[in-house]
Amino acid sequence: MKTSVFFVSLALMLSVISCNTSDKKAGTSARVDVSEFLGQWTLDIEGGTVGWLEVRQEEGYLDADLLWIAGSVTPVANVFLAADQYLVVTRTNNLIRKRDDAGQPLRTHVITNWLEVRKDGAEKITGYLLTPRRNGLGVDSTSFTGKKLPPMPPAPDLSKVKYGEPIVLFNGKDLTGWRLIEENTTNGFKVVDGVLVNDPVQPEGQPRIRYGNIRTEQEFEDFNLKLEVNIPQGSNSGIYLRGMYEVQVMDSYKRPLDSHNMGALYSRITPTVSAEKPAGEWQTLDITLCDRHLTVILNGVKIIDNQPVYGPTGGAIKSDVFSPGPIYLQGDHGKVMYRNIVLTPIIK
Repeated sequence: MKTSVFFVSLALMLSVISCNTSDKKAGTSARVDVSEFLGQWTLDIEGGTVGWLEVRQEEGYLDADLLWIAGSVTPVANVFLAADQYLVVTRTNNLIRKRDDAGQPLRTHVITNWLEVRKDGAEKITGYLLTPRRNGLGVDSTSFTGKKLPPMPPAPDLSKVKYGEPIVLFNGKDLTGWRLIEENTTNGFKVVDGVLVNDPVQPEGQPRIRYGNIRTEQEFEDFNLKLEVNIPQGSNSGIYLRGMYEVQVMDSYKRPLDSHNMGALYSRITPTVSAEKPAGEWQTLDITLCDRHLTVILNGVKIIDNQPVYGPTGGAIKSDVFSPGPIYLQGDHGKVMYRNIVLTPIIK
């Protein structure tokens, strides 16, 4: 739930002045070195959502990338240390206020929102995202906590990985073993002729239906996942590994390589080669997640080869990269069909 906060901009400026003054007088231990913020952090955001922040020291300046709840991992507008106490991370977007009769912008504001990030022990952070309201009357705040990710382990030798017994996740008859992530949403998944079909239709002229995502009842650590998928023209969906990492499912046939194409790790890893089939054809995915590294084989072609996965993708339902999690399928985007979904756990 978001909390209303008024005059936050003024308070932020006053806090910088106050902190500078009080630190000099009292010699408090609140000061931090910017190096304490460097690295990658998973974020647990107020309301149960997930984010990710990476802060880097470049030559002569700080830089950062941010994932906030949904969408892509993107570069921030700016990042700086304030009052030697906390990190400020800014994002901007253009808001068109007025248009002419032809629909062209007449007046555009650049809206800035910002994260105020403080240290909370050696490996933790806490803070707020502050967002000016569209009408200019006040600021909304969203709290978050974060944990620092340890260094990425070396890529595993997949030829030496041991597997357990395969687990059939879809029985071809019904949704046994699956449930909605949010119970108050509509389930668009059904079984038709042995195929798991999601068709989130919005009836014309009626209130919008909020369709939900489904997840496995079981949770898994590292594994190999094999399945077949069929995507109609122009549609898209996603397969989430351990509830954190989205492998994109999309009609991207003959499109240039991109981190949002079929088989990509959404906004994080771009396939090295295109292997999509045309829309409406059955395609195979062979996905291995092991030691925070991802391999994806699409239609028999290896498009991601044992690449590091640095953090959650947009829409993740959990942030702990070391805990087991479910397979979840996006149900709130477009029509998609699945069959022959089999997961084989990795034994360690």
